[in-house]
Amino acid sequence: MDFLGIGGWEILLILVIALIIWGPGRAAEIGRTLGKMLRVLKRATSELTAQVSKEIEEQEEQHPSQHRDD
Repeated sequence: MDFLGIGGWEILLILVIALIIWGPGRAAEIGRTLGKMLRVLKRATSELTAQVSKEIEEQEEQHPSQHRDD
């Protein structure tokens, strides 16, 4: 398992340290907040990707002679 260049043991160590520092209640709250943030980020990224794709398609429709496949 590799997440952002961090292996499984490293993730486990980070979780254990978080439990020690903040305790189980606070760590769960932090986890929920991070989950919400990741969902918002994923949604924003997909919206941006869709918008850029739409604009590229519109540009290609307006100027089809300038589009070349190499």
